[in-house]
Amino acid sequence: MTGREAEQVELANASGRTPVVFIHGLWALPSVWDRWISAFEEAGYAALAPGWPDDPETVAAANDRPEVFANKSVAQMADYLSGIIGRLETKPVLVGHSFGGLLTEILAGRGMARTSVAISPAPFRGVVAMPLSLVRSVLPVIRNPANRRRAVTLSCGQFRYAVANTTSEGEASELYAAHAVPASGKALFQAALANLNPFTEVRVDTRNPRRGPLLIISGERDHFIPGSIAHASCRRQRRNANVTEILEIPGRGHSLTFDSGWREVADRTLDFIRRFD
Repeated sequence: MTGREAEQVELANASGRTPVVFIHGLWALPSVWDRWISAFEEAGYAALAPGWPDDPETVAAANDRPEVFANKSVAQMADYLSGIIGRLETKPVLVGHSFGGLLTEILAGRGMARTSVAISPAPFRGVVAMPLSLVRSVLPVIRNPANRRRAVTLSCGQFRYAVANTTSEGEASELYAAHAVPASGKALFQAALANLNPFTEVRVDTRNPRRGPLLIISGERDHFIPGSIAHASCRRQRRNANVTEILEIPGRGHSLTFDSGWREVADRTLDFIRRFD
């Protein structure tokens, strides 16, 4: 745990407020949640945004040292976050986007959340939908097997198609400059091959009665995690005795948590969390 993460945990424990842990996805850093942190703190929560193992502090530092992202596995990420969450004195709300949404579901399946919101979550083992837009989004990575051991960077054009397809070209370029960093090829390969590997780390305990309420949010025009994947994930999660809901937001793409329309998604997330607070 970094000094920044330790400070966030200490402040959350001292506040007496319900903690909300924001979990970022691939090609991003915790700073992608900065506006959400402010909004949730104003709403009365103690907000934390931990990184993944060895995450640099800034986008510039991340792009200068891409090798730190290489060979990071799903289990490493989940266990690292588990260690941080375990230091909280109150069971937190978990909110994750994209690969962070997958990690949110994994951690909730371990019984570590009071309530969870998985936004455009990457698929886990048992979710078999494979839309063409997802294939096109991940093809720059998985078409080269050597990328499994590398940190992989998206070009601005690839980022625009996979992540920011519903924004203007100018906004997409701004989002790319502000947030895009290299990502672990290993984690992406693990997710892509989860249904072919019976021992995969990309699995979710969908039946744990301690999972708590779960909302899955999807963007109608998301290329990277299309609605068919979100709905397939929801069908698996509805095996759980706890509340499981899905919400599709019209006209939105994969960047829905950090583009100019982020506040709508944050407000819908808050509405769900408050129902069970």
